[in-house]
Order: sequence, then C-alpha cells, then structure tokens
Amino acid sequence: MTRGLDLDDPATTEQRRRIILEKRFLERIYLEWYGCIRAALPRIPGPVLEVGSGAGFLKKALPDLVTSDILPVSGVDVVLDGTALPFKTGSLRAIVMVNVFHHLKAPRAFMAEALRCTRQGGRVICVEPWLSPWASLVMRTLHHERFDRNAAWETNGTGALSDANGALPWIVFERDRGRFQEEFPQWEAEIRRIGMPFCYLLSGGVSSRVSAPEWSFSPVRRLERVITARTSLLDMFATVVLTRR
Repeated sequence: MTRGLDLDDPATTEQRRRIILEKRFLERIYLEWYGCIRAALPRIPGPVLEVGSGAGFLKKALPDLVTSDILPVSGVDVVLDGTALPFKTGSLRAIVMVNVFHHLKAPRAFMAEALRCTRQGGRVICVEPWLSPWASLVMRTLHHERFDRNAAWETNGTGALSDANGALPWIVFERDRGRFQEEFPQWEAEIRRIGMPFCYLLSGGVSSRVSAPEWSFSPVRRLERVITARTSLLDMFATVVLTRR
C-alpha cells in the first residue's frame, strides 16, 4: 500500500495512518507509546502540543491535545514548522512527539523554540528509535531510513520526512549529552527505556503486509520485558523526556 509512494506527499502520511489503525498488533504498539507519553506529562496547567501528528492517533487518548504537522494532513489542528511554533512564550504545558525528533533537520532550532514556548516545569516528550547493537543491525538491514551514529545534528536534506536519521535522538541525548547540556542548560534530559526489540519487527511496521496477530502482543511484550530487564543491548526504542528548569 505504501510501496513507491513519496514520503513527503501528505497522502502517504494519511495512508500510513490507515495502516496503523488496521494492523491491530501495530496499533497496540502505538497505544503503549502513547501510555509512555501520558505517564510523562507534567502536572501543570496549559495546553499540550503534538508535533508531527499526521500518521498517529494520540488525540484519541488525549482529547484536548493540539495536533500539528509540517504537511497539510487531514485531521490536524495546525500546519507548522517545529522551528517556528505559533505559540506565546511560556504558554505550553508540554510538546510531545512519536518518531518525529529523528526527522528534524535543525534540532537545535527546535529545542530553542520549544524552550521558548514551554513554561517552567514543562516538558518535551519524544518516543524515538534508540541505538543499540541490535537496533543498529535491524535498522541498517531492514529499515528504509538512515541510521548513522556518526552523523552531525543538522542535515541538509530538503524532504519534510524523507531525510531522517534514526540515530539522531541517541546522538543528541547520549553521544553528545555534554554538548547538549552545555548548549541547553535549561533542559534536564532523562532517558526512559522502552526496549521493544521484537514487537515492531513482528508488526511489520507500515511497510510490510506481514503482521503478528493481535492476541500475541501481550505475551511477546512480557517476554521482551524479561529479556531487556537484563540488558540494554537489544533496545530499539526509548522515551526522551526534557524538563524545563
């Protein structure tokens, strides 16, 4: 259904949303990610903005969510660029994203703009791919996106979605943590492991017809949690939580 489609075409994003909702195993993965976001939301007043809402359905879990996307996708509240948010200074409770940070071409500009828009105690919460030996193997051999641990923060691509680097969250918040803290001392970074080494593969993602049946999700996740409790070498995803001091 998505083979040969232009990733930067809004119609492709809408097709991916339909795939996620139709593949029940994959939908369960997103529901767990959304649970990670809900658990990390700060208990302060103010609206919550989702950046890159296009293919997801987080608003079903957070009805008051302000949805947005860089592409004019149906069902989003605002079309915007993450480096120029149309919100007042100190007005947002949180900014949340699922598999979006690694698409940012200018993460410094985004983090500065997020800092401006969030109030004290506010947060940026990102569910993202995370680098490990297992993730590196999987992403390099089975995934269409670049996964370069040696890359710089910024990229020079022109595509809204096609110029991603899956390793970018790890680069900014793990490899270059010292530089991040030096440049953005107002942000306190926390990495919350999700692990999930097998589930996304079994779901087939949005690119494969293959998918495990929904009933198998819970036993597979229980097995994953047992395995990843003993090692982080198989981690594929993490939640990055930035808290504004």
